[in-house]
Amino acid sequence: MAPILALENISKRFGAVVVADSVDLALAEGEALGIIGPNGAGKTTLFGIATGTVAPDAGRVTFAGEDITRLPPERRCRKGIARSFQVPQPFSGMTVFENVVVAAAFAGSAREASVYDACADLLDRCGLADKANKRAGGLTLLDRKRLELARALATKPRVLLLDEVAGGLSEHECAVLVTLIKNVRAGGVSIVWIEHVVHALLAAVDRLLVLHGGKFIAAGDPRTVIRSPQVAEIYMGIAADA
Repeated sequence: MAPILALENISKRFGAVVVADSVDLALAEGEALGIIGPNGAGKTTLFGIATGTVAPDAGRVTFAGEDITRLPPERRCRKGIARSFQVPQPFSGMTVFENVVVAAAFAGSAREASVYDACADLLDRCGLADKANKRAGGLTLLDRKRLELARALATKPRVLLLDEVAGGLSEHECAVLVTLIKNVRAGGVSIVWIEHVVHALLAAVDRLLVLHGGKFIAAGDPRTVIRSPQVAEIYMGIAADA
């Protein structure tokens, strides 16, 4: 069976900086895949290439077996690819409910009134029902991250790309978010999750990739990968022979 999302032989550089060097990534239907790597390794750039906001220098992107390399971001969204951003970007002057309604109506090419019930249910699932009428700009960091996730889910994705959603959260807040992501995955959504909070990934993903120098230098069972001396040296700055 073809992967639900694949990046094939992807290359990308910005001037002299190589962020992807013939990279291959395949996400199976129903899989939760984690990606770690140092700052500047190119992780977020891969999300941009997957969603269409960044054009690769070489290679192609496929979704459910279809080549989508030249499709614009809005077409990819409507096909079923959604993402969150490391820094939440809500419409700060709109309410929480209005933010989710905009996402749902846009993705479904639907009238706003027709998505109200689904959006109310989604806010409840994301722990935001009691803040539906609050301006998004006044939310706490955890609630902005919940809203970022709710807006992505409002587009009814088959694939969800998560970028550093656990960053800046307390241990308790991180646990709340991990539970929410597990529930999303249990609902049939395939996930790729970039994260520096490694224990969050270990609690939620099936497979872990390590990106360094424009290439994946390790892949496999999350706990096996994270214990690799090569990963400890490159990603965590610990000498392999320490």
